[in-house]
Amino acid sequence: MKFLIAGFGSIGRRHFRNLLALGERDIILHRTGRSTLPDDEIAGFPVETDLQAALAHRPDAVIVANPTALHLDVAIPAAQAGCHILMEKPVSDSLERVDALRDALQHGGGTLLVGFQFRFHPGLQTAAELLRSGAIGRPVFARAHWGEYLPNWHPWEDYRQSYAARPELGGGVVRTLTHPFDYLRWLLGEAEVAGAQIGTLGDLGIAVEDTAEVSLRFASGAFGSLHLNYLQQPARHTLEIVGTHGTLRWDNADGTLHCFQAAAAAWEEYPVPDGFERNTLFMDELRHFIAVASGRAEPVCTLEDGLRVQQLALDALKFRFPAADANAAHANTETD
Repeated sequence: MKFLIAGFGSIGRRHFRNLLALGERDIILHRTGRSTLPDDEIAGFPVETDLQAALAHRPDAVIVANPTALHLDVAIPAAQAGCHILMEKPVSDSLERVDALRDALQHGGGTLLVGFQFRFHPGLQTAAELLRSGAIGRPVFARAHWGEYLPNWHPWEDYRQSYAARPELGGGVVRTLTHPFDYLRWLLGEAEVAGAQIGTLGDLGIAVEDTAEVSLRFASGAFGSLHLNYLQQPARHTLEIVGTHGTLRWDNADGTLHCFQAAAAAWEEYPVPDGFERNTLFMDELRHFIAVASGRAEPVCTLEDGLRVQQLALDALKFRFPAADANAAHANTETD
């Protein structure tokens, strides 16, 4: 199978290394040359700066790993060319041109997988199984929390120049940390945004929101709450689901899922398998994508799933505080 990786930042490099680890070497790279990472390890692999030249290599599969706002610039031509697509989350920075992507996939015949890698986390997969079995009764409330200090993400670059911090590239904490929107939908069903508080509260000197508190309402009747921030030290990423007969708690720090069942009046632990680490999620996601591109599997996270997450994020952003954004712009001017 021939792969094209569009974008060679942190996630593009991860996919490149993981393809090599899976024994895949027929890889082309489409680059703008703006990556802050060294490129010695791609010596000997074809590199194109023009997308049409890259697609002229006739790849079977395209990994869209460029900044969020530029995803569709790659995905639509790749879909028109009949390629299967692994699109990093979120799908885009807006819902514009989504119909063009749908039409391109239909006419090209390719399949698209959205890269929400937490769908492959063993703790969350176990949570899905326990919820289906009724282990904690009917879910009534869920709380997801993800805070992580933005300057620590890519220490080799100025975080203020990263896509996560730049509005024109689709940055901001709501669109960048969309994983909880996806796994909450996956675990608890369709949801809508009931309200939110969103603004720039820290001192990072960025012109995008760095904090969000989002209230969700699920079609089942359950309530949900999601907190996101770029400020927290140390990082924290947790999930709690309360049911009528028990509680699930998951912490990304060690990956363990805890389940309390009222009938037993005790907690049960579900640790991750031996050898599990963060990159395991991406490896399992890539194996699944290869199976999808080979016609052996259906995508666990479809374009429509990705678009529902996109809509939730955009609905939440309607509640952004204008005053906080003004403070962010002022802070950015002072920092420049």
